[in-house]
Parts: sequence; structure tokens; C-alpha cells
Amino acid sequence: MKVGLFDHIEDAGRPLATLFDERLEFYAAADRAGFYAVQLAEHHCSPINMVPVPGVFLGALARETKRIKLGTLVYLLTLTSPLKMIEEICMLDHLSNGRLEVGIGRGVSPFELNYHKVAFDDSRDIFIDAYKCLLAGLTGGDTFSYEGKHFTYKDVPVALRPFQQPYPAFWYGSSNETGSTWAGEQGMHFTANGPTRMAAENLATFKKALAKHGGAAQPKAGFVGGTVLGCLRQVVVADTDAEARRIAKGPAEHHLGNINWLRNKHGYKDLTNRLRTPGAAGFDDVISEGVLIVGSPESVIRQIKEQSAALGGINYLLAYMMFGNMALGDALRSQELFATEVIPKIADL
Repeated sequence: MKVGLFDHIEDAGRPLATLFDERLEFYAAADRAGFYAVQLAEHHCSPINMVPVPGVFLGALARETKRIKLGTLVYLLTLTSPLKMIEEICMLDHLSNGRLEVGIGRGVSPFELNYHKVAFDDSRDIFIDAYKCLLAGLTGGDTFSYEGKHFTYKDVPVALRPFQQPYPAFWYGSSNETGSTWAGEQGMHFTANGPTRMAAENLATFKKALAKHGGAAQPKAGFVGGTVLGCLRQVVVADTDAEARRIAKGPAEHHLGNINWLRNKHGYKDLTNRLRTPGAAGFDDVISEGVLIVGSPESVIRQIKEQSAALGGINYLLAYMMFGNMALGDALRSQELFATEVIPKIADL
């Protein structure tokens, strides 16, 4: 099992410049500690995400790190032109010297899509068209042409090519059967989220579709079977279970407030089941659902092993280790304990 790091970089009640500086320090430490990747979300018009243009932050991070892979989970292909996305992918792949991982999606929040004048019911169709266009542009010759329902280009000069050939690996994160099936059919790398039972169902759905595809479109060395099978979990490690719970509680509650901010603003309470993310859940609920893993190194190792078994086996843990309004010092200590005390004990899972 390899371990990557996920982040929304959400509002923490601190100046934005401070927030960004802290994250650069946190991920520079993760680079030195040997974590596999940093993968950022894209959200809009909400305190859950203060990097709505994640490529800008990844460009800065590319110059602060040397080994750790950098990517998105996910770029919202519904909200930008494929041509602009092609150029951004190429730039970031070169800025990072070939460390880019490209996670893509349509956008889980109808509110965010509506702010951009995109109807949620049309978003999957737009997303799939954008993805096909993206592949055509990344693999074409000196010019790029594509004709689809939503995007059309003809004889566009191509000045940029990715560092990685033919292009960086594509990832998909999903909490529903439709997305899990589509990702498997494309041979993508995959991460599930949400409560353990639901995440297990989506991983099983993905594996079934992947088997029909015949495996990963871009196999990755170091992962059994060549395909990333991951799960997203918030993780807090401290010297004792009590100390870990103390550190985690406030940030977890702050995070829940941010993630529910748009739902509450619109007075909408019925998205939880579809989104497979905590709605009105509290601190103890997200622990019991398996969404938050918290404790001493020994407790965290046990919980990860239990979840891996319940999920049907995963080879990638996407750990969300600095969330809510967590203090940088607490996050760095948690990361250090995880890297030195936990990762060596789960590497063979």
C-alpha cells in the first residue's frame, strides 16, 4: 500500500497568504518524508476550497518539492475549455518534471455548477465530451481537431506537449455507481470515498468494470495489478488516542461546517445520500462511518487494516491530514508519526 495526501485547502479562519504558506511547508515536509502524491480538490464559491484554480497552487508546489507526485482529484472538466486544460496539463507536467497526476470529474455540487451556468443534469454529458476532446488534443500531431456535441476545434496549432508520454495518468474519484463504472470502463486509476460500506460497493463496481476493460490504460509500476485502487480518509495521529481525538475534534467539526456550507445556504438537506459525504453528521459519526481515522500509531494501523479488509483490499490510502482549521504544528506532528510509525506497518497490505 502506498500513501498519498488529499486536500481541499479549505478556509481555516486564518489569512489566506498564511494558509498557503503553511500548506507549502506541510507538503515540502511530506516530500521529504516520502509520501506518494499530493492531490487537490477543485470547488468553487465555498469555504470548503480556497484553491478553486488548483493548477496555480500546484505550480508553486512543483518548485518547492522534488519527488512527490502532484495532481488533482479532481479538475472539473465541465467548467473550462478542453484547449485551456490541455495547455495547463502540459505546463504543470513540465514544471514538475513529469510528476503530474490528472484527476478529472464533472463536479459533485449542483450549486457550484449552477453558479457557472452549467445545469447539473447536463454535466455528465459535457464532462464526457470534454474528456474525449482532452485525449484527442494530448495525443494529436502539430494541429488539433475535434468535433463533439459541446466542444469543437479545427486545425488548432499545438505548441505544448506533456513531459510524460503520451500524457500523464488519469484518475477518477467517485462516491456513486455511475462514476465508478465509467472510470473502470476507461481503465483509470480510482479512489472511493464516503462511509466504508458505500466505498466498498463503489470499489467493487469499479473493479468489475475495469476487468471488462482489461486493466489500466496506463499501468503504474509499484501498484499490484498496475491499477491504483484507493480510498480517501481523514487521518489524525498523535502519541495517544485521547490526544489524537482532542486534536481532531475541532478541525473535523470546522470541516463539516465548510463542506455543508453551500447546502445550508440553499436550505437543501437531501444531497447526503447521493454525495456519500457527511451531511449533518458529527465528529463521532464520521469516525464510526470510517471516514475519519484517528488515534495513536497503533490504533491507526489497526483501523487501516480493518478498513482495507472491509473494502476488499486497496493498494492506496489517500490520507487527508490537514483539514478544517487544524494548526500547522499539529498537522506536521501527525504527518511525522504517520510517516515513521504507520507507513512501515501498512506497506505490505
